[in-house]
Amino acid sequence: MQINSHELLTFVTVVDCGQIGLAAQMLGQNPSSISRTLARLEEKLGVTLLARTTRRQQLTEEGTFFLDKARLVLSEMKSAEDLLKDRDRTPSGRLRVDAASPFMLHCVVPHIPLFCQKYPQIELELTSSEGNIDLIEQRTDVALRIGILKDSALHARPLGVSQLRLLASPEYLSRRNAPTTVEELVQHDLIGFTRPESLNSWPLKSSNGTKWKVDPQTRASSGETIRQLALHGQGIACLADFMTHEDQRQGRLIPVLEEYTIPDWQEVSAVYYRQTELASRIRVFIDFIVEKAVQSGGLIRRTP
Repeated sequence: MQINSHELLTFVTVVDCGQIGLAAQMLGQNPSSISRTLARLEEKLGVTLLARTTRRQQLTEEGTFFLDKARLVLSEMKSAEDLLKDRDRTPSGRLRVDAASPFMLHCVVPHIPLFCQKYPQIELELTSSEGNIDLIEQRTDVALRIGILKDSALHARPLGVSQLRLLASPEYLSRRNAPTTVEELVQHDLIGFTRPESLNSWPLKSSNGTKWKVDPQTRASSGETIRQLALHGQGIACLADFMTHEDQRQGRLIPVLEEYTIPDWQEVSAVYYRQTELASRIRVFIDFIVEKAVQSGGLIRRTP
């Protein structure tokens, strides 16, 4: 008996989800149906692909080998299907996008009216999450993430980079005077992140060659909150251009210690579920947002 694409998709989804129940939810089936499909696939192959217990599934050696081949087949099938559909079809359907609040507010929301005008058949659902989310559980098509990615279960498309800078409002600098050396920062009010602590290591030249670790007097969990605090004269902050380029252009935020600042770039990536190729609605959205972010000066394009 020949293996069909439904069986391949079921197998790959179970592996990626880690649980039959979650895979059943992802595929819109019941768990017993998923189990029967896996058993039928193993019977056709004559090998055990997954060592199953009541709590988890673990790939066997044969399963690990077969997984890569199954992914390749599904990827090629999806690519061929999308190419045929995209030839005669305008991008359409529901598109669920998640991004951290600063990126959503400064790089996505301002361009949504034009995007919807250009692609009226795409229905957008926008959510903001400060941390990484489970794309499957949240039913998200694509997430726009800032920083280094660690989740190997996701595809990632590098979109560009955005430079980090020390910034303060004119009101704060007139009240406290701008620091002229890195050491003078200890005499100033600094604004940083509650977590992770690595975000409070600023791109400044230090004597030991590492970044300058600061101890902020005021902390916030969101980059947008930190931006607002800086705009209101609370102190000096370290923020990326993608969320402050317009503030800098309008003079609302002024770069500080530019001569001591070392190049430091925040990666911006689009991530999506591992087994799917970029559907046309996802692709046109990412291309559109990146183009606008580059035009505005908040993002420097990086070739995938």
